[in-house]
Amino acid sequence: MVNTVLDTVWRDISPFAVGFDRTFDALSIMANSKSQNVNYPPYNIRKVSEEQYTIELAVAGFEEKDIDIEVTGENLKITGNSPKEASEGLLHQGLAARSFVRKFVLSDDMEIKGAALSNGMLYIGMERFIPENKRPKKINLTSKKKLLG
Repeated sequence: MVNTVLDTVWRDISPFAVGFDRTFDALSIMANSKSQNVNYPPYNIRKVSEEQYTIELAVAGFEEKDIDIEVTGENLKITGNSPKEASEGLLHQGLAARSFVRKFVLSDDMEIKGAALSNGMLYIGMERFIPENKRPKKINLTSKKKLLG
C-alpha cells in the first residue's frame, strides 16, 4: 500500500522534478507545484545520458527576446512574454502565444549548461555534476598497523 502511494506521488511530481530520481522522498517543496498551469507550454524532459538531461518546451511564436530563463538555487524559472505583434491582423489564432511562467525544481547536483531556441522549440541542457568527494572510489586494503599507526 505504501509503495502504491509513493508511486502515485512520484508520478504526480516527476514532470516538475529533474534529477531527483534518487532523492524524491525529500520533496516537501513540491506541494505548490499544482498551482502552475500544467498544460502550457507543453514540454518534454529527456534523459540524454546518465548525467545529461534536456528540457524541451514548445514555444512557437516566441523569439529569443520574449523568453527569460533564470536559475536561483535549485529553482529553474522560464518566462515567456507574449509578443504583442503576433496577434495583429489575425483572422484566426490557433497557435497559443500567451505569456507563461514554467517552473522546475532541480536537484542540487544539476547544473544548467545552456539554452537554445530552434524552430519553435526551446531546449535547456542540464548535466548532473557529481563532486569529486561524492564520486565512487576504490578503497585498497592495507594492514591494520598502517591504518591505525
